[in-house]
Amino acid sequence: MNFAIALLAGPQDPAARSALEFAKAVLSSGHQISRLFFYRDAVHLASQLGVQPQDESDIAAEWRQFIAEHQLDAVVCIAAALRRGVLDAAEAKRWSRPVANTATPWTLSGLGQWVDALQSADRAVTFGT
Repeated sequence: MNFAIALLAGPQDPAARSALEFAKAVLSSGHQISRLFFYRDAVHLASQLGVQPQDESDIAAEWRQFIAEHQLDAVVCIAAALRRGVLDAAEAKRWSRPVANTATPWTLSGLGQWVDALQSADRAVTFGT
């Protein structure tokens, strides 16, 4: 079975952990993930600038590692990202910002990528509100 997974909740929301654990379970069960789509506050997971206290888990780092390890398609909604200051090098240059705070494995793209994922997936699951 092929899954498309959307996450709308930010790093501090338990839904971010639930989505990660669900994605891990999908792959460990022999299924596929066609696309991970990060929208609304979930775009903060793509930022490399967040620092977690030493006694807390770094969910953003865990997402990065999971996506890279499994070579998953991880799309960050560009409109939501720009509003929240999450920029790759191209967008930082385009908007004359001094720094980019995201890079691989994340890709900034439009909501159409989620629509595309829905068309090819057998199941779509959304986490967060």
